[in-house]
Amino acid sequence: MKQTIGIIGAGLVGKAVARLAIAAGHNVVISNSRGPKTLTELVKALGPRARAGSVDEAIAAGDILSLAIPLATFERLPADKFAGKVVLDQTNYYPGMGGFHRADLDAGELTSSELIQRHLRGAAVIKGLHNLSWIHMESNARHKGDADRTTLPVAGDNAAAIQTVTRFIEAVGYDVVHAGSLADSWRIEPGTPIYFWRYAPVVPEGLSEVEAKRIYLQRGEPVSSHEARELIDAAVRPSPIGGTLVGMPKVHVDLFLEQASAATVTP
Repeated sequence: MKQTIGIIGAGLVGKAVARLAIAAGHNVVISNSRGPKTLTELVKALGPRARAGSVDEAIAAGDILSLAIPLATFERLPADKFAGKVVLDQTNYYPGMGGFHRADLDAGELTSSELIQRHLRGAAVIKGLHNLSWIHMESNARHKGDADRTTLPVAGDNAAAIQTVTRFIEAVGYDVVHAGSLADSWRIEPGTPIYFWRYAPVVPEGLSEVEAKRIYLQRGEPVSSHEARELIDAAVRPSPIGGTLVGMPKVHVDLFLEQASAATVTP
């Protein structure tokens, strides 16, 4: 079923979601904090199924809303506009990034998605499509029935919203397993077995920069639904809580800086 995906955040993750959604036959309204005029070139590249809008316009238009923003900016979201909406929460807690710390998250009193749900009280927040990089979000996607199709987790409290998000993620290229409630979503957050590393290809040491990049841009090994369930069940809550860039592959950091730099010179 064709839907409109409202994307809040036009960075690397938001762009990846837009391309996946369009490839699956959906329409996209993409927004950022700087306004639709800054997205003209992006929308042109995405094609006729995409249009730029304000954050309010993306919210109003979206059957599903992709939250592809830094968690630190969540309080800027117009909470009253989200009432009745299904929100795909792709944010992750990386303490210290942008100077953002929260004692309640650090103490494990609530998960980052519970924090988002608390702010967007009238919405149905589902955690998902958050645990792999923007690169592998696209390179790992496969049509249903493909032997290399991989599995992603979702978590949420609203059964109907979970089904809506599950159908969307299945349509854009992934099998899905349910990881529990938003309170349980720590099992799929940074620092757990199913977060990031399992979806990225292993880059051997000693390669040239060009060869390392070539390998890293490829898909990771597929994760079966059975393995995904095992990884979720085996999770132990990290201490300290939250993600860190320490240990990230150099090629990943280089690609991020390369893309970020390109974005700053593109209107």
